[in-house]
Amino acid sequence: MITMRRQLLGLGFVAASSLLALHAAQAMSGPTAITIDGGPLGSLALSGGVDGYGYYLTETNNNGYLPYSNKSNGAYVGSGLVELQKTSGVLQFTLEVGSNGGPFALGTAPSQTSISNLSTGPLYAGYITIAPPNTPITVSVGQMGSLEGYESGVDWNNANQFVTGLWYVENAQARGVQVNYSQGPVSASVQFGDGYDTGVFNFLQALGSYAFNANNTLSVFYAGNLGRTGLNAHTYAGTGNYNNTSVGAYGSYFDNSQMVGAYYSYTNGNLNVVPEVQYQIAKADAKLNQMKATSNFGAAVFGDYTFANTPYSLGGWAEYFTSHTSSMDSSFWYLAPDAEAVGFSATPTWQYKDLFARVDVGYLYMLNKTLPSGIKSGFGNSGNDSGIFQSTLEAGLLF
Repeated sequence: MITMRRQLLGLGFVAASSLLALHAAQAMSGPTAITIDGGPLGSLALSGGVDGYGYYLTETNNNGYLPYSNKSNGAYVGSGLVELQKTSGVLQFTLEVGSNGGPFALGTAPSQTSISNLSTGPLYAGYITIAPPNTPITVSVGQMGSLEGYESGVDWNNANQFVTGLWYVENAQARGVQVNYSQGPVSASVQFGDGYDTGVFNFLQALGSYAFNANNTLSVFYAGNLGRTGLNAHTYAGTGNYNNTSVGAYGSYFDNSQMVGAYYSYTNGNLNVVPEVQYQIAKADAKLNQMKATSNFGAAVFGDYTFANTPYSLGGWAEYFTSHTSSMDSSFWYLAPDAEAVGFSATPTWQYKDLFARVDVGYLYMLNKTLPSGIKSGFGNSGNDSGIFQSTLEAGLLF
């Protein structure tokens, strides 16, 4: 089992869909696109960002389950992405290239960003969109982001650099076809493609949202494999090389699963609060070495407050997750087999125009750290420690 399998995973952007705004926990003002003359292509929008961070964690781990190196501090380049979009006319497109180290889940250690984690290399997103005039429907084809969950896989779109265990298990960038609908308070998208970037086209995602008013929106999502993706197919790489990571090593139950979830966005002045719940299950399948059904449940509450007339904001979240694995100790969703934990993250942020800096502090406490075999799977080399404190200092430039 690779140790940083979710380092890259996250949400991309579907420019033609109004659902974009529902995915990002915007603590900061995101990249402000530069309008350029594309000649025969018309007006184009160029944007992007780059960031880096230092980190500190109170535990190291080499016990074989929790994904840690033996370094308790260090510094990495976070992400460097450049995006070119055409968002008008019947034929539109999005092209996003670079290296996305993404945010990382609380309870896991960071790693250096890489352009080799996806099957498409440095192409993080690339798709065309057909937007017929006078219709609420658009169609996108290519490499796109997931419809699952609330948190984004591009860290500067989130109120916190740390993300939850809900984000960790979700699908992210994949190739496929997506149909988008937006009319009045209703928005919906359906995507068919190769979930978890496997190259096997059998994965369906759907997201539907209803805006009760300007301050209250409910979103419900689904994702699931319509068939079976074999153990030898490739998938996301936390090790830095897509071709070295198989579905079997990654965990066959991730792609071969069914997920349902929902989140509700409430805004009151400068305060935004979003509760989210998510459940994922993979049935028993002897051909995938899944002898018993295995499932994962997560719940979180996100909050973000912007201080008026200042460059400061404060983001935070609290989470709970629990998983039920098969009898094999090697089968687990997040951190360890049958793991159960609570955690929180708080992030004060400063932003001046295109520059930003923020500190993220988080703590994760395992309520259950005993494997089905009785072996301890907590933090520390002995596996006996229940909690871990983590912090990062991040700075970046958006344009």
